[in-house]
Amino acid sequence: MSYPINKTEQEWLAELGPERYKILRGKGTEFPHSGKYNLHFESGTYVCGACKTPLFESATKFNAHCGWPSFDASIPGKVAYVEDRSHGMIRTEILCASCGSHLGHVFDDGPTETGTRYCVNSLSIDFLNE
Repeated sequence: MSYPINKTEQEWLAELGPERYKILRGKGTEFPHSGKYNLHFESGTYVCGACKTPLFESATKFNAHCGWPSFDASIPGKVAYVEDRSHGMIRTEILCASCGSHLGHVFDDGPTETGTRYCVNSLSIDFLNE
């Protein structure tokens, strides 16, 4: 897939560092309950950790008790969806629509009105206060 923001993997690694690179560009997953945004509920916007594109508004965040930041909606047009058949499962991977960086996965088991749970790695996002 082609994205508006394109960099070499060497450029991404230099900008992100090894830990964030592993998640954002290597499609890794951080350990549950380890991320700084798991239980973070301030007002603001969550942005891509690689390119700073706004992805989720704080009003859509909820505690899913799964160990990762969870949202019931993304900002329209900011998240791309790709079928993921890794690890013997069929899931929907979520990527930043601007740079193609891995954010996590989306599931249809959310407890809110949308029925959607975006399960996101803390290392794949940053937070901007309102």
